[in-house]
Amino acid sequence: MIKKFLYLEWKAFFRSASFSTNMALKILMGFVAAYFIVVFLALGIGVFFILKKQNLDPIVTINKFMIYYIIFDLVFRLMLQKIPVMNIRPLLIFPIKKSTIVHFSLGKTALSIFNIIHAFFLIPFSVVLIIEGYDPLSVVLWFLAIYSLLFINNFTNIILSNKDNLFSIFLVVAGVLGALHYFDYFNITTYTAPFFDAIFNTYWAAAIPIVALAVLYYTTFQFFKKNLYLDAGLSQKQDEAKTEDLGWLNQFGTIGTFLKNDIKLIKRNKRSKTTVGLSVMFLFYGFLFFTNAIEVYNNPYMHIFAGIFVSGGFLITFGQFVPSWDSAYYQLMMTQNIPYKGYLSSKWWLMVIATIITTCLASFYLYFGWETYLTIVVGGIYNIGVNSQLVLLGGAYTKTPIDLSSGKGAFGDKKAFNFKTMLISLPQLGLPILLYWIGVKLDGPTVGLALVAGVGVLGLALKSTAFKQIEKIYKSEKYATIAAYKQKG
Repeated sequence: MIKKFLYLEWKAFFRSASFSTNMALKILMGFVAAYFIVVFLALGIGVFFILKKQNLDPIVTINKFMIYYIIFDLVFRLMLQKIPVMNIRPLLIFPIKKSTIVHFSLGKTALSIFNIIHAFFLIPFSVVLIIEGYDPLSVVLWFLAIYSLLFINNFTNIILSNKDNLFSIFLVVAGVLGALHYFDYFNITTYTAPFFDAIFNTYWAAAIPIVALAVLYYTTFQFFKKNLYLDAGLSQKQDEAKTEDLGWLNQFGTIGTFLKNDIKLIKRNKRSKTTVGLSVMFLFYGFLFFTNAIEVYNNPYMHIFAGIFVSGGFLITFGQFVPSWDSAYYQLMMTQNIPYKGYLSSKWWLMVIATIITTCLASFYLYFGWETYLTIVVGGIYNIGVNSQLVLLGGAYTKTPIDLSSGKGAFGDKKAFNFKTMLISLPQLGLPILLYWIGVKLDGPTVGLALVAGVGVLGLALKSTAFKQIEKIYKSEKYATIAAYKQKG
């Protein structure tokens, strides 16, 4: 039966609606995967010798910081890893054991890139340890124990996949622990390093993560097997209906009606709330650039880049999926007498208001000097004048339906990629850096900032003309978008 399931998965892969249209993406993702494989291989082989040159014991040093490796692996899984499940409902009417279905569904997660990628670091590092004279049995048991912890993250992500806000909680915890360690207030590695050292130095300690993984797998298996019914675990969750008036928006006519719908959508759905949470995180993105903590970021051109992200977090994360946020009822909406101009204007105003609020909230960057905050303000002006229109233009070619009940994929979806959206996205980040560079060459940093802000103001002045062109594109892509939203695979 497992062989039959594999056959069905293979057929589903090649027969999916997005297979042929996203072949370019699959090739690109292959290159990206190859890049990270090479990076992990290089680290796995070279980290031993790098640490040796610094007079550090490689295994002791790796064990010391392994807790952060495990935590951030879980954070990225919660943020990006989609749970690969089968189309289970049709299988429940056939005489197939529930245990077989659950085992196969859980087993598919083992093939996730989030699990495989670690092998390209841990295996070379383990081989180097053995070659350099470390006890082979200790190295093998350590490898199995560490990989068991990573698979524990895998099944933890499965169990917690329907829990709201966990990504933000785990990220905050990881950030706080890292900050406390950096400023020497609290060092969590003091308490975790002995455990990882024990895994390497004592054979029996390595069994703890392995046994924990077995217990967690059994628990996960029993949970899904118990709820494998159409009227139980697979049924859709019904939330209590709540009404909100937001009548004060009625004074803005059609735009106000769409704004009410968008506000309700953001407040009521998991995916949109996750996206808003991520946009808040962008507000603190500037600390990587303005604190001089990372040398490569310590230059004015990268500060412009940061200013765009800090002020435009919501615009970037929410705006890139217009009109996909409305994919569930887009077909119905297109049967109504709804002007595209009012629809697009409501999205534009929502992004502009969010950008203004974010720019004001970012005033705490004045701590690093008025030049730093001025860079963020200039980024906000450019976002309002130029990027707000570019993300709407890109949305016309982003035909990816959104599952509002899922928090996964808040950074985007691979099916949203195409060369038109890629070309449109280049001016969002590349053009302000280029404008700043030109201004600096002409007459210094002040002129550079003025040039970026000036293009933002010009874009705002030409908004009406730009919207007419964007509206035409949306109309020309209307039926292709409707057809794409009908696809489920």
